[in-house]
Amino acid sequence: MPRAWILLLLLLLSSLPVIVVFIWFRLAKYQFSLYRFLLALLAGAAAFFPALILQDVLTFSFHSNRATLFFEFFIRIAFTEEFSRFLILLVFFWVSTRISTEKQPRYLPFSDLSEADQQRYYNSIKKATATGLIAGLSFALLENAVYAASDINVLPLRIIITAAVHAACGARIGAAAVMIYSSPIQAILRILSATAIHGIYNLLVTMSGFSPLIAIFIAISALFSAIVTISGGWSYDTADKQNYQDAPAIDKNNENS
Repeated sequence: MPRAWILLLLLLLSSLPVIVVFIWFRLAKYQFSLYRFLLALLAGAAAFFPALILQDVLTFSFHSNRATLFFEFFIRIAFTEEFSRFLILLVFFWVSTRISTEKQPRYLPFSDLSEADQQRYYNSIKKATATGLIAGLSFALLENAVYAASDINVLPLRIIITAAVHAACGARIGAAAVMIYSSPIQAILRILSATAIHGIYNLLVTMSGFSPLIAIFIAISALFSAIVTISGGWSYDTADKQNYQDAPAIDKNNENS
């Protein structure tokens, strides 16, 4: 089989995590519209390009090898990718709040919110986490294509493990993009945790002397915690019920969720 067809086949396989997440959302009956799902994929792909620009700009060398490794894995690679995702998702949520028919939570300190607004706030975090996870998968898909273009042998491993890392980190960045107004400290902590997970993973899979099983464990654990955050689904109050029913969605939560 020609190399181009092999590459195409592997890239199609790279899209399997996206398909799995779509089926998961549909079976779980989350209030997540199809067009939002597709736009989240587009947002993740868009974040790939500012990350490339930042990585090209941030080319420094240090006298200390440890400083060089830290800067390369945690700043130049991990932070630039997570920060790019954060900026794109920040714009994504800003636009979505202005075109959405759903009532949005007010961005006030949590203790100042009414019970209904607190529920909307929790719902917005869950939805933002899901959006970030999807964006992370599309980012990983483009990154896999770039790596496979130079070395196709790395793609089989990246299809699952690297996608898991980007999905897990993207989920945290998605939540941070929503929380930055009302809970900036928690938002910053999520950005830092995503950067740390990403950086540690990069370090473990690149440096010799580390078992790849450790990197796989980190990737799966981080993804599992993101899935737990999302898996509670979204509930709505009576005032919002009609808006959710009218919105085009993959499916809707039942009233008992």
